[in-house]
Amino acid sequence: MKIVIRPYQNKDISKIQQLNKAEGWTNLIENHSATKEAWQHSNVAYVIEKEDQGVIGYVRGLTDTRVTLFICEMLIDQKFRGLGLGKELLHYIHSIYPDARLELLANQSSRSFYEELNFRSFYGFRKLKQE
Repeated sequence: MKIVIRPYQNKDISKIQQLNKAEGWTNLIENHSATKEAWQHSNVAYVIEKEDQGVIGYVRGLTDTRVTLFICEMLIDQKFRGLGLGKELLHYIHSIYPDARLELLANQSSRSFYEELNFRSFYGFRKLKQE
């Protein structure tokens, strides 16, 4: 299978939103303009394409390039999971920022994926402005 990892382009947002919808990530869909703006302001923004399918996955994050590389979202189309594409995407972006520690949030269903890649859990907090 021929795949390409490349930087995000504005034209990718509709396919990214299709992937988000299929995954049930409704907050990203309902807040489309904020999601699009987040992609435009992220310094880690890559998509993964399959030659005849277009965008089949993505990763979006933020980094200071030296200490922390934080993954905000990563998603691979369900039809292409289990092929090592998520792992390849993480290795790709970590190779760009090799000195930074890679951090991310995961849910219960993705926990085992990250543990298999030797990620360890850590404690954190989250708060929205209106809370």
